[in-house]
Amino acid sequence: MRHLLYILLLSLFFTSCNSTKSSIITSKKEAIKKNVYDGKLNIRTVKIDKKTQEVKTPVATKTETPKKQENVILNHNNDEDIIITSDNSSYLIEQIINSATDNIGSPYHSGGTTKSGFDCSGLLYATFKNFDITLPRTSSEMSRIGKIINKGNAKKGDLIFFTTNGRSSINHVGIVTEVTDDEIKFVHSSTSRGVMISSTKEAYYSKAFAQLNRVIE
Repeated sequence: MRHLLYILLLSLFFTSCNSTKSSIITSKKEAIKKNVYDGKLNIRTVKIDKKTQEVKTPVATKTETPKKQENVILNHNNDEDIIITSDNSSYLIEQIINSATDNIGSPYHSGGTTKSGFDCSGLLYATFKNFDITLPRTSSEMSRIGKIINKGNAKKGDLIFFTTNGRSSINHVGIVTEVTDDEIKFVHSSTSRGVMISSTKEAYYSKAFAQLNRVIE
């Protein structure tokens, strides 16, 4: 009887694990394949005044089908920063986080943008690219897009930046995966351990924290 109960518990455990894994979607292509995304995120880009950080008039609306949808380019060289807004922004953010965390365990590789190896900005560049969003290629350039957010207003999907080189210049970036009252967790590619989740409660990242940018509203 005890043996049968043990087998039953194992069966329930594996069933639960399988159902959880199957719900994780890591790219727009996979979401379309599983019929949970029709390509109509109604993505809009709006301008952000660099001095006041206030949202200006929307400049574009994208409602095309997946095959026709153009790539959204967030360019730090613009006179005004650009931020993405969407009627389904929470869904988009969740899938971007899923895509990034799906790479946990991948090694660090300078200049890398694939599972064989990522650098910090390469992880974010590749992740957003899965959803037709092109970010600048370096952490320094990424820090100049979107809207700068107060640390107390952080939310999932924000980009989090650090100065880990002992200087004032930004040289490291991750994406926020979880926020509690006094802690921000983020996925990033560290030079020592590759893609992993870290926390601002860790002394190293608490000291090196620089800023938060919101690129999806």
